[in-house]
Amino acid sequence: MSPRPTQVFLMLLLILLPAAVGSRVVNASLIQNGATTQGLTPVQLEIEKQRQRLNSSDIEERREALVRLRALHHPHASRAAIAGLTDVAPVVRATAAASVVFLPADESAAALIPLLSDKDEFVRQQTAYALGETRSRSAVADLVERLSDKMDSVRGAAAVALGEIADSGAVVALAGVLNRQAGLPQKKGKKTKPEQNPFVLRAAAHSLGQIRDRAATPALILVLSDESAEDDVRREAAWALGRIGDTSAVAALQQALTARDPYLAEAAQEALRRISRNTSR
Repeated sequence: MSPRPTQVFLMLLLILLPAAVGSRVVNASLIQNGATTQGLTPVQLEIEKQRQRLNSSDIEERREALVRLRALHHPHASRAAIAGLTDVAPVVRATAAASVVFLPADESAAALIPLLSDKDEFVRQQTAYALGETRSRSAVADLVERLSDKMDSVRGAAAVALGEIADSGAVVALAGVLNRQAGLPQKKGKKTKPEQNPFVLRAAAHSLGQIRDRAATPALILVLSDESAEDDVRREAAWALGRIGDTSAVAALQQALTARDPYLAEAAQEALRRISRNTSR
């Protein structure tokens, strides 16, 4: 005998009611934990998942969460990563610095700049690189200060970042890395040694070429003409002079054509070609 319609309805109700109640219980639990997923896009779901992982007691899990947030290349992911900037673990703070760069430039810079004074060298270094990625001019003054950091890696990162930002306000300070007499006046009573680290010197010369301000030409010519300087530093100076395009560098570049380093001679030749093309336009 077939069941009556009323019986069918009651049977369906008994089947569906537990599922509906269970769904409400699950959603209530998610809301209680601040992790409701109803109506979220796949990207938002991923951000929320990684945001929760930032509360883990495991350092590696927090670090990996920040790596995944960075991989999304999304402003909301970067905003979630800001929490990592104050983490107790230096490696997490350093990873967070690289993960907040997809916010609007000045917003990223405002979040990052305090970490340039972090007690950990690696955090300061990674923060400087991250500020270069933001291209925010609001970071220039603070990065210039890091050019006198005690650690080579931080000074080098600051020099690289200033080139990425490419603001003329950094020219005098970067020129001073290559030649103290060309740089900012030193504070009274403060003694500074000439920069010796080849990477920092190369980074400063390269960044001056990225900025392309003629005010850097004298300092670059001095480096190019200094036969006691590292060859790769002189090559960067030649490259930078070609980018700047100042004809006052032609004589020094011509002299470098006979340098003992064939790669320096090649860099000087390419710089002369670039200057020639620019002046013939």
